[in-house]
Amino acid sequence: MTMTVTEPSAPARQVVPAEERYAAELAFLAAQDTGPRPPGWALTPRAVVTFVCGSDGERLALPGRRAGLPSKLVIAPKFVGERALVERCVVTLAGERGLLLTGEPGTAKSMLSELLSAAVSGTSALTVQGTAGTTEDAFRYGWNYALLLAQGPTRQALVDSPVLAAMRAGRVVRVEEITRCLPEVQDALVSILSDRRVSVPELTATQDSVVSAAPGFTVIATANLRDRGVSEMSAALKRRFNFETVGPISDPDAEAALIRRQAVAAVERAGAAFGVDDSVLDALVTVFRDLRSGRSAEGWDVERPGTVMSTAEAVQVAASLGVAAAYLPGGDVLDLLPGHLLGVVRKDDPADHGRLLGYWDGPVRRRAEDGSAMWRRLWDLRGSLR
Repeated sequence: MTMTVTEPSAPARQVVPAEERYAAELAFLAAQDTGPRPPGWALTPRAVVTFVCGSDGERLALPGRRAGLPSKLVIAPKFVGERALVERCVVTLAGERGLLLTGEPGTAKSMLSELLSAAVSGTSALTVQGTAGTTEDAFRYGWNYALLLAQGPTRQALVDSPVLAAMRAGRVVRVEEITRCLPEVQDALVSILSDRRVSVPELTATQDSVVSAAPGFTVIATANLRDRGVSEMSAALKRRFNFETVGPISDPDAEAALIRRQAVAAVERAGAAFGVDDSVLDALVTVFRDLRSGRSAEGWDVERPGTVMSTAEAVQVAASLGVAAAYLPGGDVLDLLPGHLLGVVRKDDPADHGRLLGYWDGPVRRRAEDGSAMWRRLWDLRGSLR
């Protein structure tokens, strides 16, 4: 008997990097826009903006036939926000200056950082995650201690940080949550962004004693300045970054479409079809926007909770509703909404529970009295917030 051994297939990944997820669009844009590009860039600055913001439904055409590429392609928008903001970010990177994306949690700063890195450098993998435990080695270099003991300090024993690897290759490096790092660790970037080189004293008198940045190297950092426990950046480090604030999505229709799109993708990754009605999502978006702004769509005052009612949180609630509807059916999915909202607002301040009840006693009740069946049902569910 002959037995056939089947090699196990590679496991699927929960998250695919932007450069792989949008590889077809990146290849198309590289061939479609043949204009001038900064040294080390995979795309032109104009193509980078198009990749992030989309082509507004226009089918872009290649200047000629290219094997493996379509002749025309619509570039889908990936970041919902002001195009001018993205253009300023691209100009900053083209000038090889550091870019710092600030704003409240959940405003897609990390996603924008990833998209820009993928479009400019072809990779978003060169990343440092800032934490209170991040050391200076994450910005400079470390050592393979087995080789260090066997050979002493050599180039082979040196372990490049993501920053050093980006400097050698002329790519963009991402620093997530830079203000989570201690100030003395943050300041390791000051000389890197100023001198564009890193000295390795252990390799003095060798050609590897200094690593100079190749053209195209720069840094994109993100910072949630509202978070507790952040470390203030030094004035010297601030001067080496251009600051751009990423705010909440201003267009309610655009926010609703984004929440639906991302929630559908999350539920499909969980192995189910998304079965939440649009009216439920509309109610979810309305509640989040009212509590975020402190004012209802009708103009009624709303007491804002201390927690951030971000789009990212709304996506998680929508996805949870979708998973519950798919795997735990047994009633109206709208009935689950108050409980999930309570879970969101109680994350930071217990007093936010009372603010959510106040919202129910205000806009929710008034909409119910105006005759809306959906808001009347939500008003009837007030007891589930106790």
